[in-house]
Amino acid sequence: MEIHALSKTYQGKRVLDIPNFDFQPNTRYAVIGANGSGKSTLARLLAGAIPAESGGSVSGGGLVGYLTPSFERPAVQELLDQMRAGKINCIIVKDFTRFGRNSIEVGYFMEMVFPLYGVRFISINDDFDSDKLHGDTGGINVAFKYLVSEFYSRDLSIKYKSAKYVKFRRGEYQSKLCPYGYQKGADGRMEPNEETAPNVRMIFELARDGRKPNEIVKALFERNIPTPAEYKAAHGFNGHDISRCCGIWSTSSVVHILDDERYTGTYIIGKREVTEVGGHRVRMKDESQWVKIPDHHQAIISRELFDQVQAQRPRFKCPKKNARAYPLRSKVFCGCCGHAMPRRATKNATFFCRYTLVNEAADCHGLTVTEAELEGMLYEILSKQAQVILNVANLANAGKLDVQLARQAEYDKRIEGCLDQKRVLYEQLILKQITMEDYKSQKAAVDSELDRLREIHSDLKVRTSQMEMDEKAKSARTELAQEVVGAGGLTAGLADTLIDRVYVYPNNQVEIVWKMKDFCTEAA
Repeated sequence: MEIHALSKTYQGKRVLDIPNFDFQPNTRYAVIGANGSGKSTLARLLAGAIPAESGGSVSGGGLVGYLTPSFERPAVQELLDQMRAGKINCIIVKDFTRFGRNSIEVGYFMEMVFPLYGVRFISINDDFDSDKLHGDTGGINVAFKYLVSEFYSRDLSIKYKSAKYVKFRRGEYQSKLCPYGYQKGADGRMEPNEETAPNVRMIFELARDGRKPNEIVKALFERNIPTPAEYKAAHGFNGHDISRCCGIWSTSSVVHILDDERYTGTYIIGKREVTEVGGHRVRMKDESQWVKIPDHHQAIISRELFDQVQAQRPRFKCPKKNARAYPLRSKVFCGCCGHAMPRRATKNATFFCRYTLVNEAADCHGLTVTEAELEGMLYEILSKQAQVILNVANLANAGKLDVQLARQAEYDKRIEGCLDQKRVLYEQLILKQITMEDYKSQKAAVDSELDRLREIHSDLKVRTSQMEMDEKAKSARTELAQEVVGAGGLTAGLADTLIDRVYVYPNNQVEIVWKMKDFCTEAA
């Protein structure tokens, strides 16, 4: 395995910088360093869990895995799966807590799982090597060390959280990216961005004046104000795909800004809590448990303006997503700009291109199609093809399969007959009813015929197997065609099975991307 120009930066701090290195096979390497020096980052880069920065690369064969404190993490589960498959025979950790924070679970793996799969387990700081202990788990010394490490880790976690809260109360912002409208100053505090802060104030003022989110979006477009993603991309922040942005804000971005209390100078932490130890599932805490830090940073808008906007919140709330599984959910796209066309749940439901509603010059400006019209068009195409499938007789193919099976059975009998002839010849030889010369000549003739029959039989088996597969596919297609005809209209099940995407163009032009092309190509 070779690494080239491998580096990683977190929050402006370079934590890893390795120009070039070549890992030799059958060689052990020790990575030593203080906390935060980049050891775990290196392991994650080698395992492919995080991407290398521009210019860096990891090449070469071999399987690399790393363990994290939680057994539920995908990387840990993958490593354990590789262990069960016999692809890993040794696991090395810095200390026990690096393998897992729960002493009971770690003990279970050390005593039961690793010995079962013949896996050697090494903990460097704890001077533990399962091969040296010969089945023993280290006794009370190891148990005591683990408990000390476990409590130390928990205490360290508490201290880290406390230190984080102290920094927040001092006004220091811990995240890499600040909310839109802010930037991180030289002292680590959030401060208004001269370019984007006026845009935030304008959004709140328009909302206070009664403008709806879609109207605010149009106003931003008319003023040629870049979207947050476009602004970040223009200032060197990678990971923002703006290829389909079209310079148009989304209503959700506007609503998110209107909901953000940070613009008043107040910062809120502790909104969510992890529901399980070492897991990623979180839930919202009761508002009474939130920690609000007033005057955390310079405000962009006044508290009065924020409260005025919140008093009108019913006008700005985005409608809840319709959970009903309507047939074309997440399948309809604008053929001009490529954006998804949401469904407007009205009496006559329609799909519309919201991203170009604000741009009158766009080809798809005002593009809509009724749900009933689109579903009817798609079902008409499907039903026509279904009738074609049902009308085509499969009797000829079925007859061919029957003939093929009969021929295969015939050759089975002929092969068995040849084997019987060989047995009879051998018995005749033993009973001295024929000479050795006659036995060899007759046996050679039978073997020759047997080879010929087996070759033909093998070819018949391949053809029969293929015909059986074809028949199963045709049977499944026929059953699907019957389902289409019997449905009487487009259902969610049929759409999920047959339709990948539907692109809508002006003048009622539609392009359909099918999932089962053999079913739909002829009709489409």
